Amino acid sequence: MRAALALLLLLAAAYAEHRGKAYVRDKVCQEFKTLGKENFRTLNIIANSRKFSNATFEEISHLVHEIVSLAETCCVEGADPSCYDAGSSALSAKSCKKGSPFPDHPDAAGCCAQEGLEQKLCLAALRHPPQQLPRYLQPSNEELCQAFKKDPKDFADRFLHDYASSYSQAPLPVLLGSTRTFLSMVSTCCISPTPTACFLKEKLERKSLSLLTLMSNRACSRFTAYGKEKVTFSYLTSLAQKIPSASFEDLFPLAEDAAEMFSQCCDSVAEDCMQKELSEHTAKACGTLSARDERFADCCKGKNLMQNYFCISALPPVPAPKLPEAQKPTNKQLCSEEGARHAKRYLFELARRHTSVPDAFLGKLYDACQKVRGECCSAKDASPSSATQHQHMAEELPRFLEKANQLCGQYTELNFLDFKKRLRESLMKMMPEASPDLLGQLGWERRAMGAPACWARCP
Repeated sequence: MRAALALLLLLAAAYAEHRGKAYVRDKVCQEFKTLGKENFRTLNIIANSRKFSNATFEEISHLVHEIVSLAETCCVEGADPSCYDAGSSALSAKSCKKGSPFPDHPDAAGCCAQEGLEQKLCLAALRHPPQQLPRYLQPSNEELCQAFKKDPKDFADRFLHDYASSYSQAPLPVLLGSTRTFLSMVSTCCISPTPTACFLKEKLERKSLSLLTLMSNRACSRFTAYGKEKVTFSYLTSLAQKIPSASFEDLFPLAEDAAEMFSQCCDSVAEDCMQKELSEHTAKACGTLSARDERFADCCKGKNLMQNYFCISALPPVPAPKLPEAQKPTNKQLCSEEGARHAKRYLFELARRHTSVPDAFLGKLYDACQKVRGECCSAKDASPSSATQHQHMAEELPRFLEKANQLCGQYTELNFLDFKKRLRESLMKMMPEASPDLLGQLGWERRAMGAPACWARCP
């Protein structure tokens, strides 16, 4: 996708002066001339809103204005060859001044203490963490049209900022396609003689792209935070809790395939990378699991693979089947070349036996297991150290998992009042001498802890 590639060239080349000043200027100017000022500006709004997802619209507008002005001044015929380098240096210096109108970042002071190229590269690397939940809420059709008719350009700019900052981890080509079709829908339907019917038709047509934006933003956020290995584990245990009858050999290749897909597509500029890879992954999952589970089979009946994937990802865990006790890996297995796989297999077995335990808890177990393996398997006397650590974890795990499984199972199955009552009864058994006020306070504290944790599941 040329537009996406152009934007990435702009972002990477704007500060990558180790490639040469002429290279930077020529690339930026080439894309500015190819895209035209307005497209160049639009792409910068999206890119910088993704990069600085907590910035205000005004801060992004100031930054984009400066970037576009720099290109507009230095990319004209006959401009001084040093124009772009001098202008980008001035832009960096301006961002370091007190009261700068540009997006703020807690690490900016460290960058501004440097000079020259190092300062530019440091500032270019700054990025806000992704928002935990998308904050963009689509207004009603009437509100959309009212804002659009009042000032189409301001409406488009504000939408691009709000949407790109809310879905900042979605791959750039996905985000570009989603924003483009949305603005096209608004501009078409707000002048239609039958806007309601028009919006309904357009929303149905872009449903798959909307789902792709939502799912890829969520998945790529996790990939950025977790890394490939932990995403593989998280995806594996999520599937294990949805279909505990499936074996490790069935699910682990699917988890690896998903993690590889995210590693290839989350930062890709290929227009159809995420859609193509996700469709192929969904076909593999349906081919492997449809015969094993009726719910998966129902999700896989649709002709649209994007919607099929969304259906699968939305499936809740099922009650755990009665299975024999999970076989613990030996110290020798954990410290072998296949140690990571043995650890994942064991935690997979625990997940399918405790299907209400959320991903956040299982992730902690994964981290603890990795830490034990890292410390003990590299020690000269690995066996005794590993045995001690492993034994301690093995003794604590059953009680921990049963309690988490029970609490989160109740939270999922019961309504709020029944969950509150059950939690209060549990606290009374633990502390029979406690006063009602204290029990009430403890109940609220434990609900505040339990509720988000029990819902923190892998998509």
